[in-house]
Amino acid sequence: MVEVTGQINAVRRRVGERVLEAGTARTSTVSQVYDTDVEDLWDAVTTAERVGRWFLPVSGDLRLGGRFELEGNASGTIERCDPPKGFSATWEYGGMTSWIEVRLSPEEDGRARLELEHIAHVDDDMWGQFGPAAVGIGWDQGLLGLALHLSAGGAPGPEAGQEWAMSDEGREFTRQSGEAWYRAHVESGADESVARACADRTIAAYTGSAE
Repeated sequence: MVEVTGQINAVRRRVGERVLEAGTARTSTVSQVYDTDVEDLWDAVTTAERVGRWFLPVSGDLRLGGRFELEGNASGTIERCDPPKGFSATWEYGGMTSWIEVRLSPEEDGRARLELEHIAHVDDDMWGQFGPAAVGIGWDQGLLGLALHLSAGGAPGPEAGQEWAMSDEGREFTRQSGEAWYRAHVESGADESVARACADRTIAAYTGSAE
């Protein structure tokens, strides 16, 4: 069983913008503190065998300049690697390229924080329809998988799979994640009614309840 509300509340979410050479990009950032140290957290998010336990099976050359591919999902190139502080990579999916930056830092109590920022030049119509939850819910699911993996001493987290995502518990997780991204969207300055409509459409799309 997943303590849905506790996991949702353990994550910080932020929506913003970043100016790149090609123009202004949208950013969606998540972060969570885990009951482990930075070195173990780095190993969990960069070792193919461990990534496959909590996220998706990954193949490729997991080093600076190498190409990676997540089974049934994105692929990309590792553009920066600074162990155990973080890495950045392209995120290529559906014919579009965006970027992820992963940052790890120690907490004063000996635990470690992971922060992931997804940076994308998004189609204004797509952003206007779905908003930050479109990628945010997926990253929330990833942080859940990592939390389960670390709390189980490195064991796989079956709750993070697609079957769980469509269970009653999984749908409730998606709903609460979408609501949390709605609040982050509003905090970024978005109109409340626009943010509400975006969140509702995205939650419906993830849970299979869209008409």
